[in-house]
This record gives sequence, C-alpha cells and structure tokens, in this order.
Amino acid sequence: MNLETLSVRERGNGKEINNDRSVLSKKALYLSYFSLGYNFLEGIVSILVGQLTGSIALLGFGLDSFAESLSGGVMIWRFRRHAELSQEEEERVEAKATRIVAYTFFVLAAYVLFESLRTIYYREIPEPSLVGIIIAIVSIIVMPTLFLAKYKIGKSIASSSLVADSKQTLACVFLSLALLIGLGLNYSYGIWWADPVVGLLIVAYLIKEGYNTLTEEKLCSC
Repeated sequence: MNLETLSVRERGNGKEINNDRSVLSKKALYLSYFSLGYNFLEGIVSILVGQLTGSIALLGFGLDSFAESLSGGVMIWRFRRHAELSQEEEERVEAKATRIVAYTFFVLAAYVLFESLRTIYYREIPEPSLVGIIIAIVSIIVMPTLFLAKYKIGKSIASSSLVADSKQTLACVFLSLALLIGLGLNYSYGIWWADPVVGLLIVAYLIKEGYNTLTEEKLCSC
C-alpha cells in the first residue's frame, strides 16, 4: 500500500469522524430543545398548581425548572452557533450566561427559603395535590432517559458542558423524588410540614448549584 492510498484513507476517516460529530451535535441540539420545552412546561404547571394548593415544594420545583430552562437555552445557543463564533467569542458569551444562571439560582433560593419558613411559622397547611404527585412521577420517568442520552453524546463528542448539563438533569431526578415524598406524605397522611421541609431541601440544592456554577465557571455544575 503506497503513501497516496494511506493519505486518501486518512482523509476518508477524518471525514467520517466529522460527519459523526455533526450528527451527534444535531442530536445534542434536539435534546436541548426538548429539555428546554419540557422544563418550561413543567415549570408553568408546577408553579400554577403550587400557587393553587399552597405547596412551597411544588413552587420551588417549578422555579428550578425555569432555571434549568435558562441553562437549556444556553446549550441550544452553543450547538446552533458553535461553528459561527470564534473560540474567544464563545467563551466570553458563555461566561456571561453562566453568571446569569448562577445568580438566578440564588434569587430563587432566597424566595423559596422565605416562603418555606413563613409556611412553617404560620402553619399554612397546603392542600393535598394529586396533580403535583403526577408531575413528580412523570419527571422521574422522563429525566433519567434524558440524562443518559445527554451524557452519552457529551462523552462521544468530548463536550464537557453537555456532560455537566446531563448531571443537572440527573440532579432533577433526585429533586423529583424529594418532591414526590413531600407531596405523598401530605396527600396520604396529612403530614403538612413535609411540604415546606422539602422546600428547604430544594433551597440547599439551589444554593449549592449556584455556588458551584459561579466558582467553577461552567453551567450546571453538580
């Protein structure tokens, strides 16, 4: 086999690798669209039901879904405009978006903390919420699948931001489990304080997420 044949084969392999990366990047973009849409819809429904039933845990869960939607929007931007921007431009815009998302976590944490403590102090008993339980169950079903898809693609194309975003999705599974426990205890046994206690757990998660995102300067650092 001569050098010319080897060169042609190497070019062919390089083209195949680029094609594979292009296909996987498109899949990552579609996953980001789905993640943004799902979290936005989940946030709206959770907040509406949380307001109607007085559930602080459900309200905090919905606010966190909106924060994740912001992160999802940045991921869409990354995969849509990656080829158009220089590395310096991409790093500058991502750094700004990262700070915005981090500060959003702190604002949401302060609000949920205030509402949780106020509910406990005044013993504002939330109404049992079957719809909230359904939201938590659907999230527990959907999020692990989304996590695996993001994680595998992120590893395949060596995208640290997508891998980090997948870990944020995994954290959502644990939040959904906490939400399900809190709402389930209130719905089944009338343990009303379980709801604001789960709200406090969500506060701890939001503060941790905001701190890690800000100090490590990358989105969705878990």
